[in-house]
Amino acid sequence: MALANRKATYKPYAQAIPGGFAIEKLDKSPCRMACPAHLNVQGYVQMVKQGKYREAIDIIMRDLPFPGVLGRICPHRCEKSCRRLEVDAAVSIRELKRVAADHVNLSDIPVPDITPKDEKVAIIGAGPAGLTAAYFLALDGYKVSVYEAMPEAGGMMRYAIPEFRLPRAVLDAEIENLKRYGIEIHTNTRLGEDITIEELRAHGASAVFLATGAWKGLKTGIPGEDHPDGFLHVTRFLREVWMGERTALPGRVVVLGAGHSGMDAARVALRLGAQRVNMVEPFSENEMGSEPEEKETAEAEGANMHFQALPRRVVIENDQVVGIECVRTRLTDPDTTGRRKFIPIEDTEFFIEADVVISSIGQEPDLEYLGTDSGVEVSKWNHIVVNPETLQTGQPGVFAGGDAITGSATVIEAVEAGKRAAMYMGMYLRGESLPTEWEEEPPIGENWVQIPENEPTKERLEIPKLPPEKAVSGFEEFALMVDEAAAQHEAERCLNCGGCCECYQCVTACKAEAVTLKTHAEKPQDVTLDVGSIILSPGFEAFDPSVLEPYGYARYPNVVTSMEFERILSATGPYQGHLKRPSDGKAPEKIAWLQCVGSRDQNQCDHGYCSS
Repeated sequence: MALANRKATYKPYAQAIPGGFAIEKLDKSPCRMACPAHLNVQGYVQMVKQGKYREAIDIIMRDLPFPGVLGRICPHRCEKSCRRLEVDAAVSIRELKRVAADHVNLSDIPVPDITPKDEKVAIIGAGPAGLTAAYFLALDGYKVSVYEAMPEAGGMMRYAIPEFRLPRAVLDAEIENLKRYGIEIHTNTRLGEDITIEELRAHGASAVFLATGAWKGLKTGIPGEDHPDGFLHVTRFLREVWMGERTALPGRVVVLGAGHSGMDAARVALRLGAQRVNMVEPFSENEMGSEPEEKETAEAEGANMHFQALPRRVVIENDQVVGIECVRTRLTDPDTTGRRKFIPIEDTEFFIEADVVISSIGQEPDLEYLGTDSGVEVSKWNHIVVNPETLQTGQPGVFAGGDAITGSATVIEAVEAGKRAAMYMGMYLRGESLPTEWEEEPPIGENWVQIPENEPTKERLEIPKLPPEKAVSGFEEFALMVDEAAAQHEAERCLNCGGCCECYQCVTACKAEAVTLKTHAEKPQDVTLDVGSIILSPGFEAFDPSVLEPYGYARYPNVVTSMEFERILSATGPYQGHLKRPSDGKAPEKIAWLQCVGSRDQNQCDHGYCSS
């Protein structure tokens, strides 16, 4: 029975020996471990709950530099690990990140004191991986220069994610904030044409990070995909829209693939005036590469979904695309990795009319800039080959990460790569030895705060959105801001699984420095003492009467043990020494005291002795 709900920082009771406070450190919360960047989700959610948005952003920016961006576009797979699912629905983790970001101006946060170092670092690519690496290397004091081939920084965040999902003002503000850390960004500078790795090193770069992304659309292998105007790859299409080169797309559109980019392409096409948009996906809805809410939103705006359908050929008449021929598919059983494959079903062909086909089946890196003598190995999949742990290529001092080594992935995965690269580049620059192979992370523990049996169900936050008819009329952000009261109520749904959330507010508050980051990092340890004698006084293990069902202990709140009764009477107990019933806090009129419960009971307790 719990007679008090204590916090992560606690003292067992006033007369406890030793008389110090303790901080309860459990295993990391499952949402935190599920995040590729291991973002302290529990910490910033607790700050949002209290309306401490600045503190929430401080916690987020320990692990990534894009709180506002990822508060909008992160696929939030951490929510699938939220233990709130055992009660009702997951906490709206991503939305709470956005709430914090939208209430804080990053330029108001002072840049921390940074001890400058002499070494210079060159980063190729100003996308999420490159800018994240630049951020952490700058925090370590290195002189960082970023070289970007496009006219503006941001990579796929700018040129492949539509503004109705990610307003450019949000992205611009977070990139501008990075410049406050001393990061220099050079745009319209292409590796292999304007600069080379050798030239960068000759000008003082002690390390280079290749974060050039994956901009080249994969070939579908179907006849007709080489049509110059009627067949587009999604990266080209979205880039042309953002740069103002394509302002309309009338007629009928078919999008191949229902991943994140495919959903974006369909919704952009509708905003550009497409008469009809059909999406073709060879897998089922359960296996598609986007989130369920993306599908629901695209359908609400007017897109039509064709699952388990495979394109066979683009139909061209009089040099014009008129449609696409498809065939139905069936899915195999999952393999050892849990993945399924699709198999075409013969004699199930069908035709979809189209004036334009947009392919969104994936991208690969364009690595022509490496040439033939860079010393950087390229795999058969056209990805840069790296040490999977350190991200260093076969060329000492040259690292690579993000989509350039994996193919198209998510922004949060690119952020993790940039963070990892910065850590190992720092070790390289300090002359430390690097691991030679992948290092497995410790297994995820399950020593978490128990979910109360009587935890009430609470409705998950409903995110307000523009009506579909208004959303498709322009590029205004479709997901609207949540009000503070609703956000704080949502944050209260968090079960605080990890005990201490490591927000480190106690470190800031304790001016005596009794609590520091060092004490937070302390681990249990065995201590050997040299003594002359030992006196054993371990006390006893209290009997648990819940095994004796007739007494109703643990079922009826007013049935307590003698130890719990003593705590009720204590001046430092839950009722400050007042005798109250746990059920309703009222004073009892009568008390029944049952002696010797469990004593000399060999039938249910295996106690053949008297407890006295």
